[in-house]
Amino acid sequence: MSKIGRKPIDIAGTQVDIKGQEIHYKGKFASGVYVLPEYIKPILEDKVLTLSLLDKAHNNFWGLHRALLANQLKGASELFEKKLQIIGLGFKAELLNPSRVKLSLGYSHKIEQDLPKGVTLELDKPGQMLTFKSSDKEALGQICATIRSFRPPEPYKGTGIKLTTEVIRRKAGKTKAA
Repeated sequence: MSKIGRKPIDIAGTQVDIKGQEIHYKGKFASGVYVLPEYIKPILEDKVLTLSLLDKAHNNFWGLHRALLANQLKGASELFEKKLQIIGLGFKAELLNPSRVKLSLGYSHKIEQDLPKGVTLELDKPGQMLTFKSSDKEALGQICATIRSFRPPEPYKGTGIKLTTEVIRRKAGKTKAA
């Protein structure tokens, strides 16, 4: 049985209405509808939403739908945030407009990337600390992964783009033959 699916979802700060298998939510930053499959029944009591499983054959999707719904409800009331750090001499980012970023990463050309709808970017003064914020956790993770893929961190010098929470294991370089 799923242990994640049993956990209740706290809906403080979000207005939730249940209409059959549809869960309509509205919060400070986002609103929308999440449709549950027919084998999961939503139950709303006080400020807690629980999902009960009707068919035990589908219990592997119970936790998945609970996690996706919890992320959407949390994103409606507060923004998710991820920070990327650019490490390297001359490596930087600059914001062209609110939905487009230009990256200088040591290649012969600059890389321009469009930001998805609903994702905002804040840069520090030198352009090496990127702070992404969004109510959509999936879009936030995808844009961070895309930008990180342009220059992943390398283990010898430690240059590249990494999440601030990420730890890069450094390797020793060549040693001089005796």
